[in-house]
Amino acid sequence: MKKERTLRLDKNFTPCDVFENEGYYPNGVFVFNITRIIEHIKSGQLVVKQEDISVPEWYKTQVASIVINEEHIKTVTLEVPVIQAEISPGRFNIIDGNHRLERAYRDNVKTIKSYKVKAEQLIPYFIDVKGYQAFVAYWNDKLTDL
Repeated sequence: MKKERTLRLDKNFTPCDVFENEGYYPNGVFVFNITRIIEHIKSGQLVVKQEDISVPEWYKTQVASIVINEEHIKTVTLEVPVIQAEISPGRFNIIDGNHRLERAYRDNVKTIKSYKVKAEQLIPYFIDVKGYQAFVAYWNDKLTDL
């Protein structure tokens, strides 16, 4: 697994633009264009695995790490899948849909649909070079820990 998943820095990497009213997700220095990820999943340009998430299991591990906007939570719909991103090998973080998961938990919904985006698929959605370069170094370092 190590060798085939090693990421190589592309010296010609071009960050993904973020236009007005597009959503992005900052995960530390790693910042992804969420709007573009969603568009590409819907169009079929980005093919990802779909998976149901156990809401109670998610809640046990994530509740302390998210900040909830109570006004926004009233407006979310549970029909839209959340997006999980592989931030380290085999470990996926929610990068879009924490409010949906929180609402699902409050509404006693047992599972919610998700899209799983693998690390290699995330590369085109970094919005800056610094984040992209940091991710490649971080990812490759995590591969050596396996």
